[in-house]
Amino acid sequence: MSQLIAHTSDDTFDADVLQSSEPVLVDFWAEWCGPCKMIAPVLDELAASYEGRMKVVKVNIDHNQKTPRSYNVRGIPTLMIFKNGKVEATQIGAVSKTQLTQLIERTI
Repeated sequence: MSQLIAHTSDDTFDADVLQSSEPVLVDFWAEWCGPCKMIAPVLDELAASYEGRMKVVKVNIDHNQKTPRSYNVRGIPTLMIFKNGKVEATQIGAVSKTQLTQLIERTI
């Protein structure tokens, strides 16, 4: 995984995501999730492409259950783009890099 992708937890989500000065793409994922593994390389590429304009942060739902519950995450991967502390866009399931790029461009 890329060094450009950070991991956050229930304890640090507020500081890492909600208080971020730049938009944040949050990936709610789990180790056992096949589609989560499929989109991981895409997220690495996007983290590099948008460096300085958007952060990419991962939340392991097995280790951090409070945060996904508070955002009604029911399926994974769930990708949410946060801007100014609010959810601006949500994508559930693995999608292509093109689809994800379009979502990001519309949102940030």
